[in-house]
Amino acid sequence: MNKQEKTQLIEELKAKFAEATFFYIADTTSLTVEQVNKLRKMCYAKGVEMQVAKNSLIQKALEANNQATPEIITALKGQSSILFAEQSSTPAKIIKEFRGDAGKLPLLKLANIENEIYIGNDQLAALAALKSRNELIADVILLLQSPSKAIAGALETLAKKKAEQE
Repeated sequence: MNKQEKTQLIEELKAKFAEATFFYIADTTSLTVEQVNKLRKMCYAKGVEMQVAKNSLIQKALEANNQATPEIITALKGQSSILFAEQSSTPAKIIKEFRGDAGKLPLLKLANIENEIYIGNDQLAALAALKSRNELIADVILLLQSPSKAIAGALETLAKKKAEQE
């Protein structure tokens, strides 16, 4: 890769990191080419973009956006695959599903969820359990509806009792 190609890749990564609310960095070192292709297909099917890049280029792109934290820089060791997603838990779910076939690979290095850094493979279960924005909104609506439904049910019961007494 020549200097011009590296500069172009840094610019592309810089734009993606600037737009991304959620990104994951995974270690795919021990995966075969066939396994990596399968992982890419799974990502593509769920709207997650997977990109492999040199750690130094990832670091330069993050530094250009003032997103390079010491935690991220420390995690950039070995081969790194970046997963860009529109929903916070989708990459974690893909990795968990993929691991059903591939054992404990790929390893999760870190996840950046709205500028909160989750480091390490042990965070995968928690990240997979995160609810999307729409799911959270639905939960809040259900909670708000619950008291009014209880009141309506109580009033209906009172009306039935009163009708039976008359």
